[in-house]
Amino acid sequence: MCEWPVPDAGGAVQKMSLNVTISLNAESLMKKILGIVLLVVVLTAHSQLPDHTYKPNIHSVKLYKAGDIYSYPIMALNGGDVLELHFDDLDADVKNCYFTYQLCNADWTPAELQAFDYIRGFQTTRITNYRYSSMAFTKYTHYQASIPDRNSAPTRSGNYLLKVFLNNDTSDLLFTKRFLIVDNRVAIASQILQPFNVQLARSDQRVFIGLNTTKSQINTLSPQDLKVVVLQNNIWPSAILLNRPNIYRGNYYEYNDDAATFPAGKEWRWVDLRSLRLMSDRVQRIVDTAKKVEVYVKPDAERKAAIYVYYRDLNGIYTIENSDGDNPFWQSDYAHVHFTYLPPGGQAYPGRDLYIFGELTNYAADDYSRMTFNPEKGVYEGTLYLKQGYYNYSFISMDPKEKSNNRFSFANTEGNYDITENNYTVLVYYKPFGGRADELIGFSQLNSVAGAR
Repeated sequence: MCEWPVPDAGGAVQKMSLNVTISLNAESLMKKILGIVLLVVVLTAHSQLPDHTYKPNIHSVKLYKAGDIYSYPIMALNGGDVLELHFDDLDADVKNCYFTYQLCNADWTPAELQAFDYIRGFQTTRITNYRYSSMAFTKYTHYQASIPDRNSAPTRSGNYLLKVFLNNDTSDLLFTKRFLIVDNRVAIASQILQPFNVQLARSDQRVFIGLNTTKSQINTLSPQDLKVVVLQNNIWPSAILLNRPNIYRGNYYEYNDDAATFPAGKEWRWVDLRSLRLMSDRVQRIVDTAKKVEVYVKPDAERKAAIYVYYRDLNGIYTIENSDGDNPFWQSDYAHVHFTYLPPGGQAYPGRDLYIFGELTNYAADDYSRMTFNPEKGVYEGTLYLKQGYYNYSFISMDPKEKSNNRFSFANTEGNYDITENNYTVLVYYKPFGGRADELIGFSQLNSVAGAR
């Protein structure tokens, strides 16, 4: 507020007017600042979408342990593990692609740390290993990188987003991919049991978890200092977060209720696209024209009333493989793959949408994975653009009004059977008092048939 001597009441009025003007300008400035802050928060949140592809020309993004195409990208802290990153750019040119790491909390919100607090070396790294496609009708550039790079490596345990972007501009994202770094300090006992709810006993699987922190050298002030995340077949959209144990006794934590219960589903459907010259058992026909390759998969029917049959599957993932050439990464072709689903009676599911579900659609129920009902044929139809490989998939039905719950239903399409073979992953997080990020201090895997691994 500005003041100066005034000889009469008129001056007092003038002083009051100036105060009001300054107050209004300050209020307007604060609104603008608040709007800018909110815009930055929204843009930051948008840029942090995990396992998301931002550019339509980017396809077949894969991240796994080096040499193991079936593995999930998880590494031991300072353990010397290496991950392989592969992706294709259908623009078929050379771009300046870079990557960096974003440390996240257990719920995948960004950690309150600066990059130099968890990255040793350079903050960004250019991807220099690329090659043009050959012996393939589709032209693309294949990029490959090793994670971590010798010049840039994460230094803390936790959830990480691998962010790949153009021209060293982190706002120009190509895609993000999750990976985990674990510092194993907690003893984990886990087992697959029947749910307590008898209505779920024949359809669901419950994960029992017991934790022992005796040798972990952590100081927990309350049972809520530990968070447990349970994944079924490494599907993050349906992950379950447990933040309160049922039993807490000293260094022992037990999670033993129906909160960690998953619909068991059924063994995944498959289609073998390793060859586009020879038809595999699930391919009805292949149409190879001068412009594109069309693959028609044999129609799939509803399986919820079918007898359960066990067979080995990949639990929802896909692998890039090629039996027509030597190298699957840059000698594999792309094809428009047509899926057909036969609903009972040739009628659409009332009030529900149908989706192709699996890693091939990024485990998402969106426009890309949604199937369209053809009333003339009485079938659902959907088309995906896929690279040669071996693919697992299922069908899910969802009420469009309930998409936000991330609980995918196999009840109408596949059925749920408690003896289905599934993989489960248990992750234990700890945030010390005053800490600014969740540490991943425990990791365990188990199979519903084989047990702990």
